[in-house]
Amino acid sequence: MRASAHTPFSFAGKRVFLVAMKDFFIADAVKFENVVVTTYFALASVQVRDKKTGGQYLAMTLADKTGSFEARMWDDFAEAIANCAEGCYVKVQGQVTKYQGKYQITLTKMRHAAESEVDTADFVPTTKYDIEEMFAELRGYVTSFTNPDLTRLVLAFLDDPEIGPAFKTAPAAKMLHHAWIGGLLEHVLLLVRVCRATAPFYPEVDPELLVTGAILHDIGKIRELSWRSSFSYTVEGQMIGHISIAQGMLREKVQQIQPFPEKLRVLVEHMILSHHGKYEFGSPKLPMTPEAVLLSMLDDLEAKMQNMRAEFGKATAAGKGGGEMTEWVRSMERPLLDSQAYLKTEETK
Repeated sequence: MRASAHTPFSFAGKRVFLVAMKDFFIADAVKFENVVVTTYFALASVQVRDKKTGGQYLAMTLADKTGSFEARMWDDFAEAIANCAEGCYVKVQGQVTKYQGKYQITLTKMRHAAESEVDTADFVPTTKYDIEEMFAELRGYVTSFTNPDLTRLVLAFLDDPEIGPAFKTAPAAKMLHHAWIGGLLEHVLLLVRVCRATAPFYPEVDPELLVTGAILHDIGKIRELSWRSSFSYTVEGQMIGHISIAQGMLREKVQQIQPFPEKLRVLVEHMILSHHGKYEFGSPKLPMTPEAVLLSMLDDLEAKMQNMRAEFGKATAAGKGGGEMTEWVRSMERPLLDSQAYLKTEETK
């Protein structure tokens, strides 16, 4: 318990910990239920809403590297809303509570915090793997291709002075799977590993074409998303989306590296356009080639497994035992159970 070293005192009948710098993280909420804390967050979203009884209040989402939770400020927020914009850092004082099974914080104070007051690494979740090592492994797979055209194409992206660095640091999503710095690279590398392991079972699949699709399928996310103190969508991302952005990026690169086989361009572009698998999932086309079908299914599998891993972590942070179901997971339309933790619980009993 990181803040236990701080001496608590009484404030309006409640226990109060004055937390120096970023000594309280959202993952700690289970240990601080009904405790008033003073700490820093990134302001991920903020809205002024109407109270049912008249008047207004602030509804916010606060974030740090361990996650995000909802915040409410019911009174005296005029100065706060005037100085605190979405995406900035804020210093707050409030009480951590649990509402409908989820932790949140009710604020009494909030002000803008300068970057000099905070360590930005505390606010943006980051991959636990070494980014340069992941990138080197991925690039190594490409340089081992026997198809020189696919090698030229993929390296045109990875070695691009703007695309390459962004690809290394971008999250894979705003909130769902791999939503952290380096998340896109981590997702792509794991997907490539799964593709390379699976392709030999299906002789209809060209392994190098499949890996090319795996590397490039989400490349549009480097322009769909923005990442700094928090993750959000760019205007281009909201208006066009990463699939269409990636399609445009592919065509630009193909023009730059001409001559390039037109049929190969069509097959790679088809994998990008169809990797969501279904129209209702935002896919402009359904997968129609062996590589596109396999890529779509493995991409969905890899994302779902990471999503499950994240939900198990959230359940643990919320104080749930290993043998309990998670809350309803909206993205998967079901609650989940960590089977390994469940079996360990049974063995203990």
